[in-house]
Amino acid sequence: MAETAYSHVAILGAGAWGTALAATAARAGRRVTLWGRDGALLVDITAGENPKYLPGVELPEDISVTTALPVAAGGEAIILAAPAQATRALLADLVPLLTRATPLVIAAKGIEQGSGSLMTELVAEVAPGHPVAMLSGPSFAREVAMGLPTAITIAGPAPIAGRLQATLSTPSFRPYTSDDIAGVALGGAAKNVYAIACGVVDGMILGENARAALLARGFAELARLGEMLGARRETLMGLSGFGDLVLTATSDASRNFAAGVELGRGKSAAVIAAPGHPLAEGLATAPALVARAKAVGVELPIAEAMADLITGALPLSEAVARLMSRKLTTE
Repeated sequence: MAETAYSHVAILGAGAWGTALAATAARAGRRVTLWGRDGALLVDITAGENPKYLPGVELPEDISVTTALPVAAGGEAIILAAPAQATRALLADLVPLLTRATPLVIAAKGIEQGSGSLMTELVAEVAPGHPVAMLSGPSFAREVAMGLPTAITIAGPAPIAGRLQATLSTPSFRPYTSDDIAGVALGGAAKNVYAIACGVVDGMILGENARAALLARGFAELARLGEMLGARRETLMGLSGFGDLVLTATSDASRNFAAGVELGRGKSAAVIAAPGHPLAEGLATAPALVARAKAVGVELPIAEAMADLITGALPLSEAVARLMSRKLTTE
């Protein structure tokens, strides 16, 4: 039996991804409330465009907007599309406004700095008792907002994932369900780090061979860590793992790949992550990913090199030598 869709969806975060999801839900026939802090931007969105994050993309005009968190808290399901590192603070303000049955759907891809928590673990900690789901997959926000064909994964308890699938499904936006919430959360977060690595290769003009090697070995690292964290390998081989990695690590439209290119050309991470620049979640995720892996005894040589390059501990001139001087072993 098909699950009943949520009739009212609230999306928190009016950046590119939050706006794209709001457009998708509206096209699916749902009542949509989009929350953000920038009131002027929200007014533009109601007029049919997000000029700051999705310039030139026509949006449905039936998206309701608000800067009032209590209004957004009235949604039957809440989609968290704010940046990963801002999620804890946002939840602290949001949770007291919700009923315990309200599902929290994470659309941010990252690992929290300091705690090393996956986004799903963070939500379970800050909002105990709430149903938690994770939405992730190969999905550039601009293409989703334009209504171009996209397939993603929604992981969570079967009834919740099924209802979200029914809620967001359109002829061009196809959600697949899973119960492997750890695998979907890890794949979405880690792929940004390896996309930066592939961008560094491109920025240093090291060739396609080197990028292909990093892509393959990066996925092998992701799979090793996933095994230790209880993720299923078939999940990591699917849309939210390998599929998202390939998209993010091979396209000039990827913010994380673009950040890596700039690193490879000699720019510092501080400049690339400065206000006004496109958000590349992998810059903050890399050190957190490495710390989480070390805590469970997993080595991630590529991610470790990227973390050290981002923090300035590894000069760009030594990055390739470090990656290529690993002990020879079997694949």
